[in-house]
Amino acid sequence: MDKPREDYNDKQVVSEIMARCFIPTLVTSISWEAFHFAGHEIRITEAMDCYGAVVWPSALVLCYFLETNAKQYNMVDKNVIEIGAGTGLVSIVASLLGARVTATDLPELLGNLQYNIFRNTKMKCKHLPQVKELSWGVALDRNFPRASNSFDYVLAADVVYAHPFLEELLLTFDHLCKETTIVLWAMKFRLEKENKFVDRFKELFDLEEISSFPSLNIKLYKAMKKNRRSA
Repeated sequence: MDKPREDYNDKQVVSEIMARCFIPTLVTSISWEAFHFAGHEIRITEAMDCYGAVVWPSALVLCYFLETNAKQYNMVDKNVIEIGAGTGLVSIVASLLGARVTATDLPELLGNLQYNIFRNTKMKCKHLPQVKELSWGVALDRNFPRASNSFDYVLAADVVYAHPFLEELLLTFDHLCKETTIVLWAMKFRLEKENKFVDRFKELFDLEEISSFPSLNIKLYKAMKKNRRSA
């Protein structure tokens, strides 16, 4: 019996996405992984003792989408913020595609994040990415005042999992987005919490599923704030 075409396409695209990552043959004292996106080899240093400093498949899915849909979602000169940037791979790809990027994460991850971003974007990008601390739901008005921060895109990969800060994450999405801001969000579904968060998210945002990868349990969403006046 033939496989359904949707399943075939899923496996084909997932294979292409995963092929963007390869293990270097060069042995060094510092372990790193290499990725091919936006016409560049990107070298990422990970920390295996921390979830936030590992490249997860959702990040690869989002990077692949940004690269292969660069005309529809043009990053050139756009103000982009990534929340939960981790190793910085998504921010690096957005920067290589021409965006003005602010990569954010918890304070303990900023050292590795800054290192990866600097080594992969120096002399390669139109705009040098910025790295900032962002603890979800904390001091948002002070650190990211609405009056002086206007983002065209908010990027997020695998920010929803079994952590106790889902309400703070939702508050952060809401704070960073204006009515014209586009959220591009890749999420791996693991537990019921993910479904509940999507339901809560849809109370504030119009959510559209733009890609699905069943073999990875990952969905890619586009979202924009609901027009609250009409709502």
